[in-house]
Amino acid sequence: MSFPLKQGFYMTRIALDAMGGDYAPKQIVVGAAEAANALGDVKIFLVGDTAAIECEVNRFPKNRKLMFQQAVERGAIEIVHAPDCVEMDDVPVEAVRKKKDCSINVAMRLVKEGKADAFISAGNSGAVATSAIFNLGRIPGVKRPAIAMVLPTRSPDRPLLLLDAGANMDCNPEWLVQFAIMGSAYSKTVLRRENPAVGLLSIGTEECKGNELIHATNPLLQKIKGVNFIGNVEGHDICGGELDVAVADGFVGNVVLKTVESVAKAIGGWLKAELKKSLFRKICALMLKPAFNALKKQMDPEVYGGAPLLGVPGAVIITHGNSTHKGIFYAIKTGVAAARNDVTGLIAKAIADHAGDKNQA
Repeated sequence: MSFPLKQGFYMTRIALDAMGGDYAPKQIVVGAAEAANALGDVKIFLVGDTAAIECEVNRFPKNRKLMFQQAVERGAIEIVHAPDCVEMDDVPVEAVRKKKDCSINVAMRLVKEGKADAFISAGNSGAVATSAIFNLGRIPGVKRPAIAMVLPTRSPDRPLLLLDAGANMDCNPEWLVQFAIMGSAYSKTVLRRENPAVGLLSIGTEECKGNELIHATNPLLQKIKGVNFIGNVEGHDICGGELDVAVADGFVGNVVLKTVESVAKAIGGWLKAELKKSLFRKICALMLKPAFNALKKQMDPEVYGGAPLLGVPGAVIITHGNSTHKGIFYAIKTGVAAARNDVTGLIAKAIADHAGDKNQA
């Protein structure tokens, strides 16, 4: 997926957690080298155990090793040592507090100190969110940061932003209102939707449908200036291609996210099994291979660049734990787009404007 980048900006600095994810540090290092080579005007701080990173580089094929070394020589990649890391099964709060020099904390501190413009990790998402709040704090006025997930829809050029995707299990109406404001700002700046359609995820489009949280939130969203709130939406609107931002509490949002991913995998498995049942189907499958490849690319979660943590001062991107170098490349591209388009500043202004409107009411 292509995220437009504003031109003429200073070099964007990325703090990349080299030790997070199922395939770290190998795939992280490869993705960093590819991004440094392809994006231009990007400096990547590769944060992790120096010995482990260098060991992986030494195992690379000659051309890939050369690409990495050239990036280091021209200053596009710099290794920043972090002696510890957070495991996927670690308790996030405990790990962030006890492992002060883990790769997530060290990389996050680069953003805090103004040495990096964006943070990216495929590691423990809870630890990333915790470290971001501990180190960066929250944008003034933001009650709770939210994880936003970009999902494909029937319209290839109109992906959906779903938030919260798992950071806040229990929410109140004002939090959901802020999620709508932050999601709308991100959709405008990074996804390039001129006037994003924002919906509140419920069990029916009627205002009388839903639980107490939905009943209390809907009228508040109707009053928000600067947000194109279209009312309640249902599950089948998620991939319909006519909605830009879907707002939900973290429990519902995470269930939706995991369900969509599971259904996509199931459909792929069913289709593959059916196409293997006869020689005729196999021949037809070969003829349709370009169409299947295009569909696979459109549904590939790696090309959507991971999930931004909205509401913290700085571009923080949480990408899939099983990301390959391709997923890391697109996550870096998303981080660059978020930093160059000043998503933090726009969210801060939108939240402040909302607070001002409330005070005047």
